[in-house]
This record gives sequence, structure tokens and C-alpha cells, in this order.
Amino acid sequence: MVLFVLPILWHAPATAQEEQSSITVTDIAGRKVTLKAPVQRILLGEGRQLYLIASLEPKDPLSRIVAWRNDLIQADPGTYAQYLEAFPDLAKLPTFTGQEGSLIDIESTIIRKPDVVLLNLEAMRANEEAQYVDKLASLGIPVLYVDFRHHPLENTERTIRLLGEIMDRKELAEEIIAFRRQAVARVTDVLDTAKPDRPRVFVERIGGYSDDCCLSFGAENFGRYVEVAGGHNIGSDFLPTTFGQINPEQVIVSDPQHVVVTSSDWQAYAPGGHWIPLGPGADPEILRKRLEWYLTRPAYTGTQAQKTRNFHGIWHQFYNSPYEFVAIQQLAKWFHPDLFADLDPDATFAEYHRRFLPIAYKPGYSVSLTAKTP
Repeated sequence: MVLFVLPILWHAPATAQEEQSSITVTDIAGRKVTLKAPVQRILLGEGRQLYLIASLEPKDPLSRIVAWRNDLIQADPGTYAQYLEAFPDLAKLPTFTGQEGSLIDIESTIIRKPDVVLLNLEAMRANEEAQYVDKLASLGIPVLYVDFRHHPLENTERTIRLLGEIMDRKELAEEIIAFRRQAVARVTDVLDTAKPDRPRVFVERIGGYSDDCCLSFGAENFGRYVEVAGGHNIGSDFLPTTFGQINPEQVIVSDPQHVVVTSSDWQAYAPGGHWIPLGPGADPEILRKRLEWYLTRPAYTGTQAQKTRNFHGIWHQFYNSPYEFVAIQQLAKWFHPDLFADLDPDATFAEYHRRFLPIAYKPGYSVSLTAKTP
């Protein structure tokens, strides 16, 4: 059951009310949806949608949000602390619980009367089978599907444009898109010219979230990032879907030259786990110490990555945010350090913060045991 917490006597901060008019847009699921825009009251079906809302409304992102799922609070406590410091009323924002792909709480959604509900694409099946989308539509509450996770290199850009349109931030949306494209081109242009050999890369997904081995990515999401960054994603050889699990013996046979662990501060989910507390402001020495444990994983016994210590940790939330261009730059720097000696992913992310976000940049999103890299 989804629990929706409604604090009493709190209302979203008022925004300068712009006159609304009906517009019809196409969401990431290909649905034609009519709504009143610019939207002022948005319900976030996933808290990490804040990353984009804040990019499009940096002066006061809370002025647009009436409720959100609590996943960002638990999965990305470092970022939550930054936003809480900048916008103390965030602590009063109504929250609801649930997992990726789960139902929203329809009764509480109706109470909040949002102009639009944003749901991630993976929540589509559950909510439409429960007829929640139709029920909300009958009450004049439209639902739009967005995607940062399943096909991020295509759908993130479409999602940015979609939100730019409904929030009346089209020009800013195009600036964000241009920034992202330029950041990725700094990798792909070099690779297209140099055509280096592609190292074999194994991505261990949600390292430390559980003891399972070996969760990984197929040809999408981080699997795709690896390919764009000039590596060969081992998971793509065995997994027909975006997410899956590979037998440890198969990892050994595949003999990765690099191991990339996606992880984060998961104290809320797995106290005492082997997760790496990557995120804004993380202590680099603690990150390295936690990454060292992965060298002892039986799945990496005798691999080239183990022999050369080519083990890297990267912020897991790059898999579900508009920031994957940072991950691509960092992966490229690890895989081809000589080609990308002058590339600085931290500087790229810092510039994005300066231009588009209401919080200051703090490093801590990556760590490596390789001497030439951070």
C-alpha cells in the first residue's frame, strides 16, 4: 500500500500567476494530453524529477511542486540536504512512499489538485491497469509520462522539451539541451577521430544495495553510456533488457578490463552494506576505502581489472537524472585517460550547476583506484 503523508496547514509557495490556456502535448509514451499551461501545481511521481524541475525553475523550484515521492530523500540524501538548506520549506512538502513502477495514491493526488502529475515511464503499466490515469483525467487532472531511465540518451532530451513547454520555459530547456549535447560531443568527437580499441567493461549496478552478484545493465542506460564513452559493455552481450543479473562465473570468463560500480549513500535502505557513499560533498578517502572492498569480490578473481586495479565507483543517480552527460565524460576519462587528459567532468558538472541549478556544486560523484584518475 502506498502511504501519502499530508502535513497540515501548509501550501506550496505562491508563484506569480500566469494566465493559463489549454495546450496539447505528446508525452514520452506517445500519448496526446491536453492540459492548462503554464502549469503551476506539479505532483512528482518520483522525487528525483526534482533534478529537472530545479533546472527549469532554479529561483524557486518549490513554487511549482505540490507533492513528491520520497525516493530522493532516501536515495540521494546529499542532494536533499543541499536543497533543504536552500529551500527550508522542502521539509514541509507532502510526500508519499512507493517503489519504482508503483501506484500513486490517487485519493491524496485528487486532494492536492495538481495541474499535472508526472510519472516515470516504468509506472505506466501499474497505474493504467488500476485505471488511475483515466480516473484522474475524468477529474481534470492530466498525467504525463517522462523518462530518464530506460532510453535516457533519447528520452531525457524529449522530457526536457516537454517540461519546458508545459512550464513555459522553452528557451531555457533548449539551453540545457545544447549544454548536454556539447558535453557529450567533447567525448564522441575525440573517439570518432581516434577510433581507439574498446576495453571490456563490467558495470556492477547498485553496488552495496544488496549482497547479490552480479546485477548489471544491458544495452541501455549505463550500458549505453559505456559504449558512448568508448568501452564495450559486457552486460550487453548477455542481457536482453536494460536491467538484469549475470552469473559471477560468466563475469570471470568475460575478463573485464574495467569494473565500474554504481553506488550511492544507501544508509536508508541498507545499513551496514558495502555501498559507496557517492554524492555531493562525499569524502574522497572514504570513497576509495569503500571501493577497495570490490577488489575482493569472487566475480572479479583473476580478471585484468583486478590485476590493474581498474576499479571505479560512480554516482548511481546518473542512471535516473538529466545529468548522464557527466557520467559519459567520466567513463571516457577512465577508459581512455591519454585521449581525455584535459577533460574535467567535475568542471563540466560545476558549470551546469552555475548555469542551471539553485545549489552550489560539491564534488564527490566519482572515485577510482587507478592512479591517473580521481
